[in-house]
Amino acid sequence: MSETAVRPQADVGRYVSEIWRDRYFAACDAAYALGAPARAEQDVETTFGTTHVYRYGPEDPAALSRTPVVLVHGAGSCSATWYPNTPALSADRPVYAIDTPGDPGRSVQREPIHQPERAAQWLDETLAALGLDRVHLVGASYGGWLALNQAHRTPDRLASVTLLDPGGLEKVGLRFFVWIFAGLFATFAPRALRPRLAAWLDQPVLVRRELRAMVRTSVRAYRIRRPAPLPLTDDELSTVRTPLYLALGRRSLLLHPQRQMERVPRLVPGTRAEIISGTGHGPQIDHAEETNRRMLDFMNSVD
Repeated sequence: MSETAVRPQADVGRYVSEIWRDRYFAACDAAYALGAPARAEQDVETTFGTTHVYRYGPEDPAALSRTPVVLVHGAGSCSATWYPNTPALSADRPVYAIDTPGDPGRSVQREPIHQPERAAQWLDETLAALGLDRVHLVGASYGGWLALNQAHRTPDRLASVTLLDPGGLEKVGLRFFVWIFAGLFATFAPRALRPRLAAWLDQPVLVRRELRAMVRTSVRAYRIRRPAPLPLTDDELSTVRTPLYLALGRRSLLLHPQRQMERVPRLVPGTRAEIISGTGHGPQIDHAEETNRRMLDFMNSVD
């Protein structure tokens, strides 16, 4: 039976066809080419499916022994969105970028992982299969929820957690979904208007041809089948003992930066929390140099 003939589970993501999957992969590859070249790719098996992983490495042999970084991307995308970060991070230490099952990418989901306990099990199995016993886990947006959930439920492999304008702190509100759809429609705007729309919407994807093509293709190619995650309660957040770095966009529409600047350090003592000016939901993309510097400074302080 062909891949497209298999009837998928209701809560398991899927490509609409092999043709659209291959078109999306081609768009992703163009975005990957903007960042550091991957030294290797591999598939690891978990209870929930096959997880595709990209590995980047430093040229300096001494840096190979440093605690590696594991990158977990946001919803509706894949590891290609880390292209502004892989050069700087992989120059300092080994880097692994994971395609999350249930999102468009090269992972193959067979079982749902949106439940918090399943998400933690999937990520722990992935790290174990990669032979990683101690990592700096970095999550953006939905990947931030995955990272925060890991620190709450299964923190043994975590040297630190970095959260980039993350999910998991507040319930996702209507204003965020309006922003998402406005950004999607803006990808069809005339070229001359895109820079102004990108600044107005805090959507750097509008002015980067490769990102714009990847986003538009993913909407056609892939069907995400999971609910938005519930935020961690104060009691759940207060269980986190892993060193935490929280970087928030001042104009974020996913959460309220000032509110979380007060809340998270109060519940997780020792948290390094910062607001990055001039950005919204994607500081690691539109303020990559500054965000990379801050992330590495934090990781080096932990190590």
